Amino acid sequence: MANGLEKSDTRFIWVVKPGTTQQHVEGFGVVPDGFEQRTAGQAIVGGVMMLAWPMEADQFVNARLLVDDMGVGVRVCEGADSVPNSDELGRVISEGMTEGGGMKTKAKDLKEKAFAAVSHGGSSMNDLVRFVKELGKLGR
Repeated sequence: MANGLEKSDTRFIWVVKPGTTQQHVEGFGVVPDGFEQRTAGQAIVGGVMMLAWPMEADQFVNARLLVDDMGVGVRVCEGADSVPNSDELGRVISEGMTEGGGMKTKAKDLKEKAFAAVSHGGSSMNDLVRFVKELGKLGR
């Protein structure tokens, strides 16, 4: 994963779940030495495509939602025992970040909708206000 992200030469945020002691001994769950220095400045903000690599539980449903339903993600692998090819991963990331595929535009549109929903008068903000009012009624 690290090699593919580095080869993509695109901006990203990578969330790495700490591995078990055994996984570290076997080289899994470890960010390669120097990776952070080589990719410094490639962090992102909202409104970008997502890479989906579901491994357990609800991640498979989330991947289907992002990739198949919303069109803002690319499935790179499935399952904890699979590993993507770093050259292919770099290519997929680079292609997904260009305007040609439309994924970048969809991700930006989704970002704008999310910000609108949580802004003053937005649907999520209004729902939160109603929820707090209902909770207040329970305490009477």
